[in-house]
Amino acid sequence: MIRAIIVDDEAPARSELRYLLDETGQVEITAEATNVREAIERLKDRGADVMFLDINMPGANGLQLAEALGRLKYPPAVVFVTAYSEHAAKAFDANAVDYLVKPVETERLLRALAKVKTYASQFSKEDMTERIPVEKSGKKLLVATSNIRYIMAKDDYSYLHTDSDRYLSTVSLAQLESKLEQHGFFRVHRRYLVNLAAVEEVAPQSGGSLLLTLSGEDEKIPVSRRRVASLKKALGL
Repeated sequence: MIRAIIVDDEAPARSELRYLLDETGQVEITAEATNVREAIERLKDRGADVMFLDINMPGANGLQLAEALGRLKYPPAVVFVTAYSEHAAKAFDANAVDYLVKPVETERLLRALAKVKTYASQFSKEDMTERIPVEKSGKKLLVATSNIRYIMAKDDYSYLHTDSDRYLSTVSLAQLESKLEQHGFFRVHRRYLVNLAAVEEVAPQSGGSLLLTLSGEDEKIPVSRRRVASLKKALGL
């Protein structure tokens, strides 16, 4: 679940966004705030993976808050939710992950959440420190989860594919799935575990299955039919 804080000085706007986020089934609202000061306090007290920010608020505005968040060591993703489209350029200059114009449509919100997940998988604290033990040429190595594109099960072993090499692990795919799910990995097939941040293309196949193209990879990754719906939801499709 994505932990979120909603920041908007208008109660109806907060209520509507909360409803839409709850409907996705992907988000836990940890707090709401009506201004920048409250937002910072809520972030310190409860933490968040993303802040949904209005721009025009009493006192400091959402753009100023986004710039301040960007100076944190582990900043949450920022998604602006505003009635005005003219601030988009400044919003992205402030390193916003996305920019939504009210009224927000569900499909558009899902695409924003997919971007938030990608952001979190790249910059979360855990992702910066988590390592998977592997073997290569008789040596024991540690591979950062952020460098793994996908993992393939073969016999009793798992093979971790990075952007530059392949490594052997004696840990089962089921165990790796449990360990890496919180880092943005998804079990797309009984033999494959994929880093969602590496997915570049989703191609429908006859029979209802899918083939995935990952960045920097020639091999296409199959998605079993029973996992198609949950994968599309995870990607915001």
